Amino acid sequence: MKNMNRIAEDFYHSFYNKEWLGDTASLTNLSIDEAYEVQDLVAHKRILLGERVVGYKVGCTSEAIRAQFDLKEPINGRLFQPHIFDCNALIDWSDYINCAIEPEMVLTIGKDLKGENLSDDELVRSIAYVSPGIELHNFKFWAAPASIQELICSGGIHAGLIVGDQKIDPTKLLFTNELFSVYKDGVLVTSAPSAEIMGGPLHSLRWLVTFLTGKGLFLKKGSLVIPGSPVELVQIDRDTTVKITIDNVGDVTTMFKRK
Repeated sequence: MKNMNRIAEDFYHSFYNKEWLGDTASLTNLSIDEAYEVQDLVAHKRILLGERVVGYKVGCTSEAIRAQFDLKEPINGRLFQPHIFDCNALIDWSDYINCAIEPEMVLTIGKDLKGENLSDDELVRSIAYVSPGIELHNFKFWAAPASIQELICSGGIHAGLIVGDQKIDPTKLLFTNELFSVYKDGVLVTSAPSAEIMGGPLHSLRWLVTFLTGKGLFLKKGSLVIPGSPVELVQIDRDTTVKITIDNVGDVTTMFKRK
């Protein structure tokens, strides 16, 4: 018999203590719905601890990643304070398990949003502004091979978010061909256009709103949404300066330094 509370406790423990005490075999036996139930339980525990949900992330937005996990759609997870940092933050990469980053468009939602299959125009009008950001990950799967169930339970292996101070009018963006680039110590390590995010970030946002609506929820005004990255995860395993740039949105530079 599946003990959802026990599995949720294991993920809650692993996030804060960077170790796994649970039964890895129990993870792959979960259904997708059960994995989201575990994620909900973990979120509840974190809220009781004093954390606050401030938005959502969408993951598995590329066709290649979805094919790897045999997925027909992406996944989502929550964003929490106090794990949202401004662009001046100094990040200790050793605080994370196999620290990895992705460049992200950070969408600040300007009004409550719900419904299915919303148009691009409706979605653009719902965004107050767009900022550049860097998503932080604990790039660790406790069970082998990696499973979509574990990915969902962990909230998309999300660990934090750095948000730049630019606030760009969404009507000034195409949401299709903006180039995302990542530099480590001034050297370009990866880049790709926003079209690699499910054909564009608006498609990702549309999917998230449809998903939440199907659960009787909605995307609240003021929420942050990171709709996914067009590039692969970039690992951070030493002191380094990371700069991400997104065409027409801006850039964020962050020092990763072990204390």
